[in-house]
Order: sequence, then C-alpha cells, then structure tokens
Amino acid sequence: MKIQAFVFNAFAVNSYIIYDDTKECIIVDPGCISQEEQNELTSFIAANQLKPVKLVNTHCHVDHVAGNAFVKETYNIPVYSHKGDENNLNDADRAGQLYGMKITTPPAVDFWLDGESTMNFGQSELQLFHLPGHSKGSIGLIAKKEKFAVVGDVLFNGSVGRTDLNGGSVDELMHSIKHVLFKLDDDVMVYSGHGPETTIGNELRSNPFLLDNVM
Repeated sequence: MKIQAFVFNAFAVNSYIIYDDTKECIIVDPGCISQEEQNELTSFIAANQLKPVKLVNTHCHVDHVAGNAFVKETYNIPVYSHKGDENNLNDADRAGQLYGMKITTPPAVDFWLDGESTMNFGQSELQLFHLPGHSKGSIGLIAKKEKFAVVGDVLFNGSVGRTDLNGGSVDELMHSIKHVLFKLDDDVMVYSGHGPETTIGNELRSNPFLLDNVM
C-alpha cells in the first residue's frame, strides 16, 4: 500500500488517497472545496491511473466531509463512516455556515461502521479501530504490514484532538490514544487530520499532552 496526502480548505485538513498495485484506491476525508483543490485530487488519480472504490471519513466534522459530495458525484463510490458521527454529518451544512465555509451538502452514508472491523480494497486490508474522544464516531485506519495509521483528529504531531466539540470527551480521547494507538509499534507512521506526520514512538516519548497520561 501507498499513501498520498493533500492539504485542503481553510482548515488545512489532510486528505488522503491510499492505493496499491492493483490501482484500486480509497479516498479518506476529502476536504476539497475549490475547483483548484478538486483538480489536484482528480489529477493525481488520473495521472496514476487509479480506480477509487471507497470514500472513508475518519469522522464527520465539516472540514473532513467538505468534499464528500464532489467525490461521490465524480466517482460514484460508497461512503463509509462510523455511526457515532451521524449527528456531525447532519450538522455539516450549519457548521459550514458558522465557519464561513460554503460546502455542498454531503451525501448520505452508504455503510455505517459500528466497531472494529477491516476494510478491503485491491489486494490490501486495513484494520479499522473505533477511537472516540475527539468525536463519538472517530475511527483510525491501520496498515499493520506497511506500518502506518490514519487517525483523523485523535492524535497529532506534538498535540491531541480537541474535545470541546459535540461528542468530545477527554477521558475517551486518552483511552483511545493509550489503549489503542500506543499499543502499536513505535515505528508506525501516524498520518493525522492536520499537520505533519509523526510516529507512535515519537508521540509516546515527547507529546506534551500525553507525558503524564501514558501509563
């Protein structure tokens, strides 16, 4: 598996394409709003002759679902998200107006995720883990063989996800990080919803929000 990152919209959300040698790919958290951002996404897909087969949201805050409608319309692929974030998806239009972000109403989710499972595409398999705390329905996608994890807004390089939005919980966030993410190997690369990538080991040793909470 390979992963390609894009930075989209005013919130600088990281959107990802994960693909393998079969050329099938999944699109994670498409935040593309402008024509330029949409072209950047579709140009990469076309240049690499990829075939999108699934759209996955790590959670449904507006910055992460802002491009869902475009991707769904362009590639006619099913949308996957965790059931716990249904309210956030339904609130995306209002949230966009609140933050001055004009979006097209996200389409309905085709497949609600409700717990730990796997996601397959091409010849690849991703482990899905429920990671509540930033939102009720936050999930992570973990490639065990390739040693990377896409974690949405749960864990960042030197920081953690905010918990003051609808469905947020400090206790749940710390549990998700300590008992799920920090059980991964130190060299697992972490791809977050915002900011640069990091590793599990780096955050375990130096994240200032977690130094007193890792045991």
